[in-house]
Amino acid sequence: MRLAGKSALITGAARGIGRAFAESYLREGARVAIGDIDFDRAQTTASELRAGAMAVRLDVTDQDSIDLAVAETVACHGQIDILINNAAVFTASPIVEITREDYDRAFDVNVTGTLFTLQAVARHMITSGIRGKIINMASQAGRRGEPLVAVYCATKAAVISLTQSAGLDLIQHGINVNAIAPGVVDGEHWDGVDAFFAEYEDKEPGQKKQEVGDAVPYGRMGRPEDLTGMAVFLASDESNYIVSQCYNVDGGQWMS
Repeated sequence: MRLAGKSALITGAARGIGRAFAESYLREGARVAIGDIDFDRAQTTASELRAGAMAVRLDVTDQDSIDLAVAETVACHGQIDILINNAAVFTASPIVEITREDYDRAFDVNVTGTLFTLQAVARHMITSGIRGKIINMASQAGRRGEPLVAVYCATKAAVISLTQSAGLDLIQHGINVNAIAPGVVDGEHWDGVDAFFAEYEDKEPGQKKQEVGDAVPYGRMGRPEDLTGMAVFLASDESNYIVSQCYNVDGGQWMS
């Protein structure tokens, strides 16, 4: 019960990694707001998780939606002690085929959405005198470039940089900002990723997924539950002296 009495807002939490975070936080005694643009699915997730979970409609590309989600969470749970910026979109294409629309969408969700959700919650924490925890979701893709994933890699590199700057700024208010960099994590989104590589690398369906899983030193792709230990740790008092760090949770794919 390391998070007993705490209240968390998690973006993109209706499914996948975000849902796993919500489940782990509830087990540790926190109350959780399931923020998601797919409000129907967020409501379903909240009802399945039951006591301590609520659903909030949250589009991180819309400032009014961010502000309303923060206000609704505070109205229901009293305050926000923890934020996980988990909402993100994946995009991939060869450099010569990148479109401005695709670029703008990826940065709008992955970077701008992260910044202004962080800002809204940080303002609440400062005004309320809360020594809070903010966790941004980066990626191993933010540690290096990849030939077909330039835009996504750039967005996650920006998240790492933003985490460093925000962490150094907000620690004066007692707010710790850190990040998690997963490796390849199995889930719904990997069907689309696999289909993309099947097209551009002339692979059979499922072949890319098998290859990336085999390449992980641990021996398999990650699962959402593999990330929850770090998410709980960074939200707990055990991480109070940790500022502006980005932790790899990737089965040994990247060392830094």
